[in-house]
Amino acid sequence: MLTAIGLLPLALLGAWGIHTVSEYQQRDQERLMLDLARAVASAVDAELDGVVSTLTGLGHSPTLQDGDLRGFYQVASTMAKGQPDWLGIILTDGDGKILFRTMDDYGAATGAIVDPESLRRALATQRPVAGHIARGVRGRAAFPVRVPLSGADGKLYTLTAVVRPERMLRLVERQQAPGGAVTAIRDGALAVVARSQNQEASVGQAPSPSLVQLMRINGDEGVGLAYTREGQDMTAAYTTASRYGWVAVVARPAGQRHAAVFQSLGVYGAGILVSLLLCFGLASVLSRRIVAAIEALQQNAAALGSGAPLVIAPSSITEIAEIGKGLEQAERQRRAQERERTLLLDSLNLALDEARQAGRAKDEFLAVLGHELRNPLSPIVTSLDLLDRRDEPASRKERGMMRRQVSHLRRLVDDLLDVSRITTGKFEIDAQPVNLAEVVRHAVAAAPEQSLSLSAPESLWVQGDDSRLTQVLNNLLSNAARFGSTATEVTLSKDGDNARLVVTDNGIGMSAELLARVFEPFQQAPQSLARRTGGLGLGLAIVRKIVALHGGQVTASSAGAGQGSRFEVTLPLVAAPVNAPSPAHTSGPGGLRVLLVDDNIDAAATGAALLELMGHQVRVAHSGAGALEALRQQVPDVAILDIGLPDMDGYALARAMRQQAAGTPVRLVALTGYGQKEDVERAYAANFDLHLTKPATLADLQRATAPIES
Repeated sequence: MLTAIGLLPLALLGAWGIHTVSEYQQRDQERLMLDLARAVASAVDAELDGVVSTLTGLGHSPTLQDGDLRGFYQVASTMAKGQPDWLGIILTDGDGKILFRTMDDYGAATGAIVDPESLRRALATQRPVAGHIARGVRGRAAFPVRVPLSGADGKLYTLTAVVRPERMLRLVERQQAPGGAVTAIRDGALAVVARSQNQEASVGQAPSPSLVQLMRINGDEGVGLAYTREGQDMTAAYTTASRYGWVAVVARPAGQRHAAVFQSLGVYGAGILVSLLLCFGLASVLSRRIVAAIEALQQNAAALGSGAPLVIAPSSITEIAEIGKGLEQAERQRRAQERERTLLLDSLNLALDEARQAGRAKDEFLAVLGHELRNPLSPIVTSLDLLDRRDEPASRKERGMMRRQVSHLRRLVDDLLDVSRITTGKFEIDAQPVNLAEVVRHAVAAAPEQSLSLSAPESLWVQGDDSRLTQVLNNLLSNAARFGSTATEVTLSKDGDNARLVVTDNGIGMSAELLARVFEPFQQAPQSLARRTGGLGLGLAIVRKIVALHGGQVTASSAGAGQGSRFEVTLPLVAAPVNAPSPAHTSGPGGLRVLLVDDNIDAAATGAALLELMGHQVRVAHSGAGALEALRQQVPDVAILDIGLPDMDGYALARAMRQQAAGTPVRLVALTGYGQKEDVERAYAANFDLHLTKPATLADLQRATAPIES
């Protein structure tokens, strides 16, 4: 490494020198190529001047001066035959009409003029013109050289020599071009007249776009990179110094520009490599003593890493000896750090165990909290249902107030449990095709105390959980009501492949700061100490999670404080099921035998009273043993069981009742304050037919006691 570092400046200096020389050589090559292009252009002018001189001398023929066109035809034919590279001579009058062509018999019908533009230019300028390469009616490539003349009678003529490109090709072949170079002569339209490679295929060929771009950038002459029609990269030098507007191009493969450089760099690199190898050998011989000591240190360092004891050999090299002492000191520090790490890992594992226990305790606490809060709510809700069934006018206002507060308390409990599931990753949905329009209509109909307007189509199908989608709309409507909306609009529409649900209110609105965090848990609009709006700030966070699980998005917007809010939910649409279920028609109560089991005496009493008011025969038990005794006396049609009984849990009681019923059909309904997903799954695993979460509403009891189909 030290040897390489020592040689690096020299290598860089040499490479820079080679680069500088190569740049000079490249510029010199470009100058030579440009000089060659200029020489070719001069030779082209000389060739064209020769053709012009010949035509001019021919134009002074007495036969033409006397107007004897037939005689002049003979003279011109003889002249054309004497020029091996001429296809013939054409004479035209001042209007550009062909008078004769030596390629045809005199007086024969003549065709159209090839390259009429150069003829017009010769007549207009009264100067010799070299036209464009083209193929005649016989398919032969040639270019015209036109010379305007005046006869003795003052008539204007134009003599045109039709010259084959081979004349220019011989000019190209006479040039001393560098090896691999391509020399080309192009006419005023940049079409190829002569080319040192692929002449037959190249005649008349248009220039490559790269050459056109190069000429546009550099002007009349220049050097730059271009590519041939065959796709080969070239360094091209061109000049348009010709008096006739023709272009001479000399190009050579671009790789040749760097060939010499690469060769020089190769030789130089080989020299550097040989020098490096020699220096490396010398350094290896001189460093064997140091290497042996270093290997011993390496073995001790490996032993230090594995915890093995160190064996430090004495060394006469001061630096090696100091490193050995450092390794011994490092071993002492490692032992001390290992002891500290062991203590730290033990503490960390203990802390992790405590954190896991705290997490489990939190989940258990929330489950128990939900159960304990729902248990007292159950008799309250049932009592309200009883009062509603009796419908005493004097208590309507109080009943409405109590139901709103109970619903609010139940919603708070549900939100707490839902947000716990979200934070632990246990929040899931049961997705199936759902008519979102029907869900929206039911949710709006269930909120008669709010001033709502609804616009929805007959059906819009999404893949989702109808209860969770109902929860989304209920949370949005509740949010609007709590924040002062007196006119809430609910709009459901189809937007491409999505269903778009919009809830717009005229409440207190939201600031830009609140909008940025409105879907975060425990975020609410600023409130006074009285907290008139209530709530925990969890509803919108739950809405966002439910919508995300459905593959949709929810957004909020507001024009500002006092200008209302707008919430927009988009969900992907699915095709309607082939046999879409019709709305179920539930029949009225059928006078079933019902066994109600609940250790909460108030809940059992109010539930029994409500069931009897619904027309059922009800027996009550407050324990698992009492329920089994009642079952021995008479098998009920429906048994509604609390899960948290004093002597056995409801799951064990359900299994015992199934066994004791000995095949007699009985519907088992779980009624419990535990409402998490795993609780529902456990209930169905214990052969329950239905799971209800406290507090059970009148609709829940109607589902539980719906007529049993045979």
